Amino acid sequence: MTVLVVMGVAGSGKTTIAAVLAERLGWRLLEGDAFHPPANVAKMAAGTPLTDDDRWPWLRAIVAEIDAIRAAGGSAVVACSALKRAYRDVLIGDRGDVRLVYLQGGRTLIGERLTARKGHFMPPALLDSQFATLEEPGPAEAPIVVSVDAGPAAIVGIVINAL
Repeated sequence: MTVLVVMGVAGSGKTTIAAVLAERLGWRLLEGDAFHPPANVAKMAAGTPLTDDDRWPWLRAIVAEIDAIRAAGGSAVVACSALKRAYRDVLIGDRGDVRLVYLQGGRTLIGERLTARKGHFMPPALLDSQFATLEEPGPAEAPIVVSVDAGPAAIVGIVINAL
């Protein structure tokens, strides 16, 4: 295993779970949001959903970092929404050493978590657009699917056991 991509809608716990996984595995943590250009952050902060055209440069920047880590023989955990299959095809593609973790949860619970979150640029009003964009990964993507109903320690344990 070289890279885990932890995906889900805003508020699903991607950053928290990715950080705990990275710590437990001794791998590097990549926060996908850090790769957004300032224009994307401003757009989301203003309550405007991103388009595919907004996302492609962001995804390419993450992939460049994934490929650099792989080329150097390193390992990482990436927190990235990766809502559409086309996005995951860019992030994972034919990289056999990149594995997908899907944090699956319902609109009500995730909405509550997103509303309680402070200091993040993603407003709760965009959650509906996140769910509308979401294409859940299917069996062909071989995802590790974990419910967000559990706490972080339990979720990380499930992921590590699945690996």
